[in-house]
This record gives sequence, C-alpha cells and structure tokens, in this order.
Amino acid sequence: MATPGGTDRASHSLDKSITLPPDEIFRNLENAKRFAIDIGGSLTKLAYYSTVQHKVAKVRSFDHTAKGGFQHDSDGEPLYEISVQEEITARLHFIKFENTYIETCLDFIKDHLVNTETKVIKATGGGAHKFKDLIEKKLKLKVDKEDEMTCLIKGCNFVLRNIPHEAFVYAKHADSEFRFQNTHPDIFPYLLVNIGSGVSIVKVESEDKYERIGGSSIGGGTFWGLGALLTKTKRFDELLQLASKGQHTNVDMLVKDIYGGAYGSLGLTGDLIASSFGKSATADKEFSKEDMAKSLLHMISNDIGQLACLYARLHNLTRVYFGGFFIRGHPVTMHTITYSINFFTKGEVQALFLRHEGYLGAIGAFLKGAEEDNPNQYSWGENYAGSSGLMSVSPDLNPMQRARSGTFDMLEMDRLERQLVNLPLLQDPSSYIPDTVDLTEDALAREYWLYCFEEALDGVVKRAVASQRDQPEAAERAEKFRQKYRHKLQTLRHQPFAYGSLTVRSLLDTREHCLNEFNFPDPYSKIKQRENDMALKYYQKVVKSLEELSWDQRQFALVRGLLAGNVFDWGAKAVSDVLESDPEFGFEQAKHQLQERPWLVDAYNQWIERLKGPPHKCALFFVDNSGMDIILGVFPFVRELLIRGTEVVLASNSGPALNDVTNSELQIVTERIAAMDPVIQAAVKEDRLTLVQSGSSSPCLDLSRLDKVLATVVRERSTDLVVIEGMGRAIHTNYYAMLSCESLKLAVIKNSWLAERLGGKIFSVVFKYEVPSKTQGQY
Repeated sequence: MATPGGTDRASHSLDKSITLPPDEIFRNLENAKRFAIDIGGSLTKLAYYSTVQHKVAKVRSFDHTAKGGFQHDSDGEPLYEISVQEEITARLHFIKFENTYIETCLDFIKDHLVNTETKVIKATGGGAHKFKDLIEKKLKLKVDKEDEMTCLIKGCNFVLRNIPHEAFVYAKHADSEFRFQNTHPDIFPYLLVNIGSGVSIVKVESEDKYERIGGSSIGGGTFWGLGALLTKTKRFDELLQLASKGQHTNVDMLVKDIYGGAYGSLGLTGDLIASSFGKSATADKEFSKEDMAKSLLHMISNDIGQLACLYARLHNLTRVYFGGFFIRGHPVTMHTITYSINFFTKGEVQALFLRHEGYLGAIGAFLKGAEEDNPNQYSWGENYAGSSGLMSVSPDLNPMQRARSGTFDMLEMDRLERQLVNLPLLQDPSSYIPDTVDLTEDALAREYWLYCFEEALDGVVKRAVASQRDQPEAAERAEKFRQKYRHKLQTLRHQPFAYGSLTVRSLLDTREHCLNEFNFPDPYSKIKQRENDMALKYYQKVVKSLEELSWDQRQFALVRGLLAGNVFDWGAKAVSDVLESDPEFGFEQAKHQLQERPWLVDAYNQWIERLKGPPHKCALFFVDNSGMDIILGVFPFVRELLIRGTEVVLASNSGPALNDVTNSELQIVTERIAAMDPVIQAAVKEDRLTLVQSGSSSPCLDLSRLDKVLATVVRERSTDLVVIEGMGRAIHTNYYAMLSCESLKLAVIKNSWLAERLGGKIFSVVFKYEVPSKTQGQY
C-alpha cells in the first residue's frame, strides 16, 4: 500500500525522472469515460473506467462443403484458419497516491484527457470539499459530491463479490500471517467497522439496505492526536513505526502486577492488561516514545474490538470487516484488533480485513456515477498485470519494500464477457476452496513453483514470438512480457500474499494476464491447430480398434486412452521438451509412458462396477488439452457414454490458456468428428451432446466462477456425473472439491517434483471416482 512515509522516489512527483512512467500509472487514460475521486486526510484515491483495445485470436472454420464434405486426409488443408483481431473491453482503474501530489496528478490527467464527453466527476471523502475548486479548475469538470458512507458500503459489496481472496484474517505468529477467505456466495449480512478519525459501525443487510448502528469518538484521530501529544511525533505512520518497536508492558498495568499472577476464578491470565497506562501514574521514571505509542495503540484497538464484538453479538453477526485510515494494512494495528476480537468472543467472531479497503470509497463513488450502465450486472476480475498488490507496511518484514512500492498503488479490474456463478453441483459452496495447495503457507512448494515458472520463461517467450513471426516488433513485446512477469515472480518471493492466496493457479493466471498485456493472446494457437489436424487423421482408426474389443477390455482402453491423451500438455516442461525434440511422439508412445496399475490413486474397479448399473442421466465433462487429448482421448470416452444413453455436456475454456482447447476450437473439432462418426453426429443433432463455455481462460478451474449459461444447462439436464480431467483442473485445483453428484477426477502427473510429493513418479496416474455420501451404496 502507498505509505505517506515512503517518498523516496515520489519526491520527483510526475516529472521525467520518476521511476514509474506516468503512462504506467494512469493507463488507458485517453479512453477514460468516467471518473470518481475519494480524498481523505492524506491519501487520494482516483477511479476511472476506460476501454482497452487488445488483440484476440479468432478461429474460423474453412468451408469444406464445396469439396463434398470433410476431405482433410487427402487435401492436406488445415482444419481452421487463425486470425488476430482487435477487440475492445472495459477496464476499471483505481490509483492511490498521497495528497501532496494531487496537483501534478491532476495536471497530467488534464493534459492527457482527450475524451470531452466527461462532464462530471463524482467525489467523496472529507477532501472532496477542500479540493473541489482545484479539481474543477484543473479538469474543467463539475464535482458532484456523494455520501461517504453510501460509497463505502457500495465499494465494500463490490470487492467482496468480485475479487476472490479479498478478505483475510491476520495471524501475526502463524507461518503465513495472511489467511485469505474464499469468496462466500452470499456476502450478506455483515458488520463493517470503519475506523477513520472516529469509528462508525454499520450493519449491511443487502446491496442497498444498511444502517449505522453505533460508533465511537475514540478512533484513529484519537491515536494520532494523543500520540502526537505523548511523543511529539506528528506523522501517523511514524507513530505506528514507534508502536511496532515498543513494549507496552513497561507502561500498562497487567493483572499480574496487581495480583502477582493470574486471577484464575475470573479466567484472567497474568499477562492481560488490567489498566492501560496504569504504571505511568506510580512509576517515577521517563517512558520511551515507543512504549507509550504501543500502549496507546493497544488501548484504542482493544476498545474498538470490544465495541465491535458487542454489536456483532447484539445483531447475531459473525462476519466483521475492519477498514478505514486507522488500518491501512499495518500489521501492528491488525494484530491488536485481531487479539481483541479473539479475546472478547473466544474465537466465535473473526476479525476480517480487506486487501483493497483503501479503495472502497472511490469504487462506491464510481458505481454511483455509473448506475445507468449497471456495472453490478457484470462479473469483474482483478487484472494481475496491472495491479500492484497488497504489501505489508512493516519494513521489518521486507526491508526492500519501500523502494519497490514508492508512492503509487494500483488496482485494475477487467469486465468479464460472461456472468460468473457457482457450479450448482458444489456440495457446500461456502466451504469450497479451488486450490489444493496454498503456496503462501507452504514455503517449500512456493520456492519450487516460483523457480519452475521462472525457468519456463524462456520457452514461453520463444513460443510467443513464434506465434507472431510476421510481426517484426513481436520480439520486443515478448521481452517486455519477460521483464514484467519476472518482476511479478520476484515480488511474490518477498510478498507471497500480494494478490491473496498464492497458488499454482494464480501464477498461471498472472502469466496469461501479462501475455495479454503485451498482445500475445494465444501463443499456442498454431501448435493447437497442428495437433488438432494430426489427431483427426487417427480418430476413425482409434474408434474402430475400440469397437473390436470386449466390453471389459473397451472400458479399460477408453480410460487408458483418456489418460494417454492427457500426456500431451505443453504446460508441463517434461512433456514440452519431448514434444519439441521428438515430433514423432504420438498417442501409442504416450500409452507406454503411463504408470501400470495399480495407479497412484486407483478407483478404476469402483468405476467399472458403477458402469454395470443404470446409465447416468447427464455427464458434465471439463475438458483439457487440444489435439490427442480432446480428439483421441475425450471423444471416444464421450462416445461410449452417449451409446449408454447418457447426455454429455462438454465444458471448455472461453479464452485461450496454454494448449487448452477453447470453445470456438471445440465447435470446429466436433463438427469435423460428427462428419466422420454417425454416433457423434446423431448426438449433436438430437441435442444429447452439448458444448458450453466454462467462462474461464485458465489452465486451472474455479468451480465458484463459472459461466451462468453452463450453470443453467447443468440444472436443466439434471446432471449426475462430473468428469474433471487434467493436472491443472483435477490436481492443482479441485482435488478435494466435494460435489453433490458422482465425479471422476483423472490426470497424469507430468511434473517429477509434484509426483514425488504425492508419493509417485513422473507419469503416475490419478483416477479418483467419488460418490457423495448421501447416495453411497445406491448402485
């Protein structure tokens, strides 16, 4: 977070010598459509909405009808053509900086603001009055003041709903101080304790229904004011730095100071504060500034904590979010409030903090101005390429932080094309956690995967350039991508909590965001096209050989084929090295790489017993890679389900990620297979085989953020089987996901380190068949 004390590079303001160029701070400013501003006592938060022009890879099927149907084998013509097109999407920008720099920031915005349609700027916060004339003069815009509390609540609702891992619990002495909460499907009701100069306590029951139910005059202003009197320190952050070094027991009177130990019958430990500043009345000595600041911080935090607990209990609320100028991500403050809440409620109520609480007012003011566009009808996602991430303000935790964070802090959010919702088949959406390993807590795994992604960078850069050979500046853009992503990885080494829980999924998603940032929408597009072309040549041969087998042999061959197809994953270095060095490596060779049974996780026998029972009504299949995987692995398996009488929904990525098949590619592949296979053709025609977008553009899978259309199809078809395929979707994510219907999770482990950790070797097989307990023994 931006810190008023951290001005080592900010002293240059926005002149030419600033380390971070102004166009990297105020990005896409020339396309800005709407502004909002929240001006507090020391920080200004600016929000604006802009349109972003970026490249997307489009695939278009060739017209084969003139040649009398699909003649791929003989004519050698590729399956589809790939074109890169310009697309415009909406993006929200939120920038936080110190009030000291408001004039130069406004000057820069005025000089680069070419959109004359903007007539009004929404404003909130105390400074909206103080700086009203300056803003109107500089930007030639009318300032429209919005109610501060309304903006705060609107902003809070927005981030809780749209940013995964927005809320966290702070645990000072844990391996990972920040413990992020998964996004709850229903964010209401909650208690918001906003600690500014004073304290406001607000009960929020719905999007538009909230009530200030209490407050206190003892808040951040009290800490600052009394702290200044006691220590002669005038700056808020300097006061907190003093507190972080102090020892409050030198000033506070403890229970043991009165009773010589604990007061057992009342359940009071000896180390409990009996009287804040109690020793200063009797001890004849000078007290250090550090000790007095620490005692003061404890006193105010405990008072606020107790007040919050009383209101939470009075209104039967268990979720209490703390925000405001007093918090601002300071570890000492968060620890004292957390301790207070835990003490007064015996752990029944959690103190929750927000990664972006500094932006709530600006977000709310922006939403107020954008009501005719109804931003709440869309889903939004944090853009990791443009967001600077959460930082601890304690220099003890990361001495290099101030040089890195400077003055400006940024959050960017992209409007997603599709509205995202929970998969209706999640057993308990509120406890669902997509990721199998939290790298913020697992230091060994974190170090390995950060190293792994850094090692893979050269290969990604090479493929990005190769995907745009006709563009001479591609190498330069690829180099910029390398620098940006490497910088992100270095940041995450020091501050793994910067974007919430650090996971393999977030590392992959950050890489995709950075690739898109430099106009590499689909570096694997030509690889996927080539592999789809190749696999289609063998489809009929594979199906014919399966049909010649007995039922038992065929079921095993289908599963083995599915697993062999999953070997073809360009996201796994061990595989991409083989695919690059041996172009002849094919489907049969992949089968020979597979672990022999018994597999690492082997529920195959239970699956076969289930297949001897009645057919499933509908199977939802989350597919993985292009080429051999989808065409020679998935389709024969799906074909067998269809013959059994099971409807099938194939869910594929909405946008590109690695060599995963996208929905637009799958449409063309399915059309070609249907032209060769009467079973598939009939299923498509009778609507028993349906293709849907997952809403994702990731190699991993978050079942709490899926396309709303997919969720509707799942409900309408009474889906009773979910198949999740691949290392990203079934191992890195969803390995422990509990579903309310039967599920198959299968993958080949293509990473030696991960295989070893799971107790196997590379190319070990995971075949997990799960039946929810309520239907256990049904078949």
